[in-house]
Amino acid sequence: MGAHATRQPGGADGPVRVDRWLWAARLFRTRSLAAEAVKGGLVEVNGQRVKPARELRVGDELRVTRGQVRLELVVRGLSARRGPAAEAARLYEETEASRAARERLAAERRLAAAPAPPPGGRPTKRDRRRFEALRGRAR
Repeated sequence: MGAHATRQPGGADGPVRVDRWLWAARLFRTRSLAAEAVKGGLVEVNGQRVKPARELRVGDELRVTRGQVRLELVVRGLSARRGPAAEAARLYEETEASRAARERLAAERRLAAAPAPPPGGRPTKRDRRRFEALRGRAR
């Protein structure tokens, strides 16, 4: 490398395939899962559905849907290899709108899931008799 050359974080000199970048940024556990998500239309680059081989560049905007969560990201760095989580977090920046929507959805899920009483294990003979009496099976 020359004295004036600049390197991207993660060691990618040029554009990187979108499926490989998603895997390197730790948004998907495996590259094949990332490729399936792209093929399934769960990933958009600059507002358009793409194929897994589409090359990403710094500044591209991604929309990634995982379950109920939809992330809106801006590519800040390129990497073709999967590194530590701290390094992967520097590859993208989540938009404020996306972060607020994700936090709101998480809060709604916490509130919606009313905690059920923990199961007490196997019912005792006394519990079973009460239950059967309620169901009309008294002996």
